[in-house]
Amino acid sequence: MNIYKLMSGVATVCLLIALYLAFTGSLPSAGPFFIAFFLSLAISFRGYEKLKGFTYTTVIFSAVTTALYYPQHFLTVGDFKLSTLITPLIQIIMFGMGTSMSFGDFVGVVKMPKGVLIGVVSHFIIMPTIGYTLANISGFPPEIAAGIILIGCSPNGMASNVISYLAKANLALSITITAISTMLAPLVTPILMSKLAGAFVQVDTLHMMWDIIKMVIIPIGAGLAFNKLFSGKVKWLDAAMPLVSMGGIAFIIVIITAAGRDSLLSIGPALLLLVLIHNLSGYTLGYWSGRLFRMSERDCRTIAIEVGMQNGGLASGIAKEMGKMATVGLAPAIFGPLMNITGSILASWWQGKPTGDEDTYVETGRAH
Repeated sequence: MNIYKLMSGVATVCLLIALYLAFTGSLPSAGPFFIAFFLSLAISFRGYEKLKGFTYTTVIFSAVTTALYYPQHFLTVGDFKLSTLITPLIQIIMFGMGTSMSFGDFVGVVKMPKGVLIGVVSHFIIMPTIGYTLANISGFPPEIAAGIILIGCSPNGMASNVISYLAKANLALSITITAISTMLAPLVTPILMSKLAGAFVQVDTLHMMWDIIKMVIIPIGAGLAFNKLFSGKVKWLDAAMPLVSMGGIAFIIVIITAAGRDSLLSIGPALLLLVLIHNLSGYTLGYWSGRLFRMSERDCRTIAIEVGMQNGGLASGIAKEMGKMATVGLAPAIFGPLMNITGSILASWWQGKPTGDEDTYVETGRAH
């Protein structure tokens, strides 16, 4: 029998057992079966071309479930707090982002000024505004509500470039918008946070600026320099960095989940719903902001993806540096895996729909 079909069967059995235990009042005993369900499902997805993209996110669900059931294993090792690793991990991830970029990615501003301007401005207007609105109507404790604003005020993540490529969007434009919004983050994110989240949580603007510079600008700058000097010469690093980044993000999400377990169990479903609304509203309003300025279909798709997808890892790091990882960090921890699912679904849907300019389209970007 095909191993992937076998794992689908194992996943089904594990889910049925877990649900039976949950509904019969033995929820604590259901933990190992829920964990095994997600792991088996992740393996089975590898056997189906259209589902392969969801493997990583499903592994994250397994890891998050493990953190919810056994949080004590993800808080400390002896006297060492695992949360101490969050900032160095983000710096490694950002270095990896830098090695996959080049100085040419910033030249896109000159080649596509209109698209870049609309994409970056839309991103930093739409997502913070939606985040602020949702935080105000949520009724959540102030620090958790502030986390919704924080993810809205964050720059784009590299995942948006992959999704843009899959969605037949304008990859070159996507890469440039990501690069510019990331470089603007040390200035824009703290200012937006102080203005919008100041009523929910104390924001030290200058301290946050320095935190973002050390987590983003310095590592990306080092990565860019490394790429310039050693591009193609260190093959093992090129292959390793995406895996290191995925592992690092998973580890960060698990630590935050374990730290914020009690809050998640009480408001988890409601927070998940608001984060989903935030994400989907970003795609929708981003797309129509492109339409408003008469952008091409490909560019509208790009702006939709760039507006809707955020750098959850950076937002988690900022929350940790604020000393509020278990509260402010919850919304970013949920947003990351969720946007990968919605982004993959959106890309699959757009993949089968013509952009209207296939004949004239010449790929100017490069897949990351």
